[in-house]
Amino acid sequence: MIISVNDKPCEAQIGDLLLKTAQNHNCHIGYICGGNAICQSCFIYVKEGAEYLSEPGEEERTFISQKLLDEGGRLACRTFIRKEGTVKVLSRAENLRRIVLGLNVPGFITYARTIGYNVVNQLPGGTVNIISRVRQGRLNPLDTLKKIGSGLAPASLFAVNAFVETFPFVQYPVSLLSGAAKAVSAVYSGWPPLPVACGTGSGTVKDSAIETVKISVK
Repeated sequence: MIISVNDKPCEAQIGDLLLKTAQNHNCHIGYICGGNAICQSCFIYVKEGAEYLSEPGEEERTFISQKLLDEGGRLACRTFIRKEGTVKVLSRAENLRRIVLGLNVPGFITYARTIGYNVVNQLPGGTVNIISRVRQGRLNPLDTLKKIGSGLAPASLFAVNAFVETFPFVQYPVSLLSGAAKAVSAVYSGWPPLPVACGTGSGTVKDSAIETVKISVK
């Protein structure tokens, strides 16, 4: 079957985890805790086909407010496909990106209030849930820390990509700064040698820069 993640078609099977399906197709669903349901970075909105997915479990109901659950909020690391049907989901980052690009100020204010309410009101219960799972042996702290460590790099890359996609005008100045920094580094380090753009010599950019300074002094 085909499900839609941020409007990108992804092939999936009954029993597949939404997070894994998204990762297999390079879709933008963040993750940090490695699927242990403690960070909410894989939060998604189910826009269509909630009836084809598994029911929210203990962890989801602990970390997600009833208001967000009613709006289709789920944790992708805990949501399975349970039967064939049309399923469409948006990641939290993609949902916010569309609000920003659409200049939807009322929508942004509502979004911020809802997320703020969820954090403040669900955090105490979420903390208790984590401690309870550790005590029951259902959550291994050391294993979780390892997963968090391995997930930080992909999460950072995801955040950068999401930012650039939301504000595409930063791509050009960022590339200019990056190119300028590399050029300056090459001039002062002399490595790697760069060919001279003009003149009869075959020296490096560093050599040309030094000759220019000598001529100016004379």
